[in-house]
Amino acid sequence: MVGPSVTLDKIPRLDTTNCSVDIDLIEIAKNNNETRSAAVAFMSYNTMENLLKPDFFNTSTDTIKTMMSTVISVTLLKTTNTKLTKPVNFTLKHIREFDPDGSLSCVYWNISEWIVDGCSVLKTNSSYTVCSCVHLSTFALIMQTSRPSESDSKLDVLNLVCVIVGLVFFSLALLTFALCQWSPGVNNVARINLCVSLLLAHLLFLLTQQFLSLIRRHQVLCAVISGVLHFLFLSGFVWMFIEAVLLFICVKNLSQISSKRKGVLRSGFLCVIGYTVALVVVAVSAGVNPKGYGSEQCWIKMDKGFNWSFQGPVCVILAVSTFLIMTLY
Repeated sequence: MVGPSVTLDKIPRLDTTNCSVDIDLIEIAKNNNETRSAAVAFMSYNTMENLLKPDFFNTSTDTIKTMMSTVISVTLLKTTNTKLTKPVNFTLKHIREFDPDGSLSCVYWNISEWIVDGCSVLKTNSSYTVCSCVHLSTFALIMQTSRPSESDSKLDVLNLVCVIVGLVFFSLALLTFALCQWSPGVNNVARINLCVSLLLAHLLFLLTQQFLSLIRRHQVLCAVISGVLHFLFLSGFVWMFIEAVLLFICVKNLSQISSKRKGVLRSGFLCVIGYTVALVVVAVSAGVNPKGYGSEQCWIKMDKGFNWSFQGPVCVILAVSTFLIMTLY
């Protein structure tokens, strides 16, 4: 609130948890000749999007509409002349994952629907969007994305079938390596754990995709699942690397590797390496960017380069494995 006795040169930005507003309240007060005062109320409703749903935003094209911000309201109180001297800017933090291919709209509530009249997007990035409006009302940020085509549905079915077939063969391979020890000198620890890691990873992936709509409602659960998937897939690559090293030593020495004779290759030691490396990478990644887990597909997020927490170690493993193959050649 400002009045005749206020000597502010600039009204400070009004902030809530997920949004802020810049309004020229001083100039508005000057236009009120009688009182020379003005007051603004800025409110943020954390769950209002459950009532004023993005589906109330009518568009000419059939798209998927997602509420990207909390619903806010701005109104002038104790002000006789409510005409704005210049547009009001709102900075809205994204409460859901940003899709670079989506279309953002700054909207306001008009009786029974969301409309865009008088509002526009000034700038945006993966974290927040700045909206500019020439009037005050109840506002929100809505993103439109294209609906998946029929071909995407067929691809999902194909993906489901392939994962199920893969699980069957992972199980058969695991039984083979665990039960069919054709030579006591052969160390199958790496192969068994490789199958275990990939079997669990693909099983969790399959269950997550089948119940994605339910899991996505619980952001913490979605983030935990993405972290576990990160660990399992990464440990699969680590075990692949360990198997490559064992194969390299086997061929280099022209003899079979025996975990009993080689203390450095004991099963327990290999298990510590196979799972600890992946666990350390996931722990460091979560510590550096705890919000990097829990995308729309319950996987690691692609923004801010967080995807390199998985792609980086994988590239290193593949590069070293390729070097071992070249050395064998």
